[in-house]
Amino acid sequence: MRWIIAVGLGLAMLVLLAFGLLALIPAERVAALVAAEFEAATGRKLELTGEIRPRIWPGLGVTTGPVSIANADWAETDAPLFAARALSVDITLAALLGGELRIEGLTVDRPEIVLERAEDGRVNWDLGGAGLAGTAAVPAARTGFTLDQGRVTGGSIRLVDRQAGRTIALDAVEASLAIPDPSGPFTLRLAGLVSGEPFALDLTGGVFSAFAAGRVVPLTASLAAGQSRLAFDGRGGTAPLVAEGALSADLADLPALGALVGVALAPPGAGFGRDRLAAEGQFTLDATGTAFLRGATLTLDGNRLTGDLDLRPGEVRPRLVGRLTAGPVEIGAAGGAPTGAGSEPAGWSAAVIDVGALAMLDAELELAAPSVRLNGLTFGETRVTVTLDRARAVTDIRQMAAYGGTVSGQFVVNGRGGLSVGGTLAFAGLDMQALMRDLAGYDRLAATGDLDLRFLGVGNSVAAIMQGLEGEGAVALGPGELRGFDLVAMLRTLDPAFVGEGQRTAFDGLAGSFSIAEGVLSNSDLKLVAPSLTASGAGEVGIGARTLDYRLRPTALAAADGSGGVMVPLLITGTWAEPRFRLDLEGIAREKMEAEARAAAAALEARARAELADRLREELGVDIPPGAAAGDAPARAVEDALEAEARRLLEGILGNN
Repeated sequence: MRWIIAVGLGLAMLVLLAFGLLALIPAERVAALVAAEFEAATGRKLELTGEIRPRIWPGLGVTTGPVSIANADWAETDAPLFAARALSVDITLAALLGGELRIEGLTVDRPEIVLERAEDGRVNWDLGGAGLAGTAAVPAARTGFTLDQGRVTGGSIRLVDRQAGRTIALDAVEASLAIPDPSGPFTLRLAGLVSGEPFALDLTGGVFSAFAAGRVVPLTASLAAGQSRLAFDGRGGTAPLVAEGALSADLADLPALGALVGVALAPPGAGFGRDRLAAEGQFTLDATGTAFLRGATLTLDGNRLTGDLDLRPGEVRPRLVGRLTAGPVEIGAAGGAPTGAGSEPAGWSAAVIDVGALAMLDAELELAAPSVRLNGLTFGETRVTVTLDRARAVTDIRQMAAYGGTVSGQFVVNGRGGLSVGGTLAFAGLDMQALMRDLAGYDRLAATGDLDLRFLGVGNSVAAIMQGLEGEGAVALGPGELRGFDLVAMLRTLDPAFVGEGQRTAFDGLAGSFSIAEGVLSNSDLKLVAPSLTASGAGEVGIGARTLDYRLRPTALAAADGSGGVMVPLLITGTWAEPRFRLDLEGIAREKMEAEARAAAAALEARARAELADRLREELGVDIPPGAAAGDAPARAVEDALEAEARRLLEGILGNN
């Protein structure tokens, strides 16, 4: 029985102690302290509604009803700036027994925070008090207020930026803030969901009182958004917002990171970070909002670039300025275009090209690389300047080695209202076989030459651009050969069967000009000179459809002066992959009939001239000089007769005197 009595007395003592503690807890005073400290820090009143209840479990403290902070009177959002279902305030028992009120923890249950920036730049979280940019008045220095652990559970944050036209929504927010001593370090942990993707922020700072006053303190931070990771180790302050330190970033998930800052970021393409996108360097953010990355190392898939970058704020969009040096660069599909005759794909890619990223910022970048491989095209040492202005990127080629020659000119990608590409390019001393093989899988032309090209294409895919291509240009090739057919043998035998592997037509030079309209290249002045033949050509090449419709007029076995020889037109039709060759015998017959008709007409004209000459000679005694027009002979004959008669009469008169 004694132990039962002892247990009962113990329980009674605990109950009495609990009631005593409850009686000691100044619930109204705790709530007032929290509200006062908030108002001192922000200048905005914290409204506490509902019953304020003391509690001893799970810790000594106070629980309130709903709390809220009114929104700015100009805000377009109806919701309050801050609203929560309840606050739970923990206090320290030892301090309470000693007569001091010391807040140990603060838990906010399901807060809803609505932040808004107006078009004129006003923000509803500018509460008019000290805030983070406050003066030296620190709450803890006045009241002994500390926060061993502040917690947010089940919260949501909405940022409506009407100036930038974007909205950021954070859901399922869980946060904790620890300020054990205002004159010591503090930690902040924040986690939640953004567009369904997880994010987390960990921030550790130096002296909290200095940081709360906006001064620069040591800072370390890490941010995760989806699969992206950013880390900073240095120092920073908030009045104004500045930072300096080492930055490293693994940007494996750009869409999640973009959602966190309210910007739509599409995954980059091959060579631009599709599989690996990372950056590191010494980061500085100054009071003007300009960010500097010095000694930067950028990793874009297998490409590694080093240099310096500056990101400056702008009225409409930021501006990126930088100088970068790269190792070998590869952009686009690693395999490029297929090689080998007849092995290219049936058509151009119809995949949509997303150039939305061009509108995110303006830029002026200088890039140098020992080699560049661009969608299967291979270039040597390269120096280019890229200028991006309002979604229009202009690449000026300062130096570019390619296919044994050089490339110069300008290439433009315009993302304003769709996609268009254009440029003016000059290719000098290029290996045309290697170029055409990499560009279109066509290796039937083996020569070195020059090409001038001006072009413009509009469309959201390579296929659309090629099918609507416009432009003009000229080509001049030195000695080389056309592979796949033997033109001389065809002319000698009048047999079009000399086609296929091992057949070729050598030439000493080839030149011509062309125009491009709606994806079709047209040429009418092709000239080809070879040891045993000469040829002219005219026709069309379907760039969009990858087709051929061309007519060569070769003359083989001609005399030294170019006369004579065998001339048989050759028709080249079909596709780039499977061209068809046939001798135009119908054209030969047609040209022969036209020549005979011209000869017959000339013979009739000669006969008529002869008959007219005979009549003039018989009737007027006039001979038509060779090459003179017969119609002029009678008039000249009359004039000559009159002149002779006048001379005779004059001589007679003078002779009589």
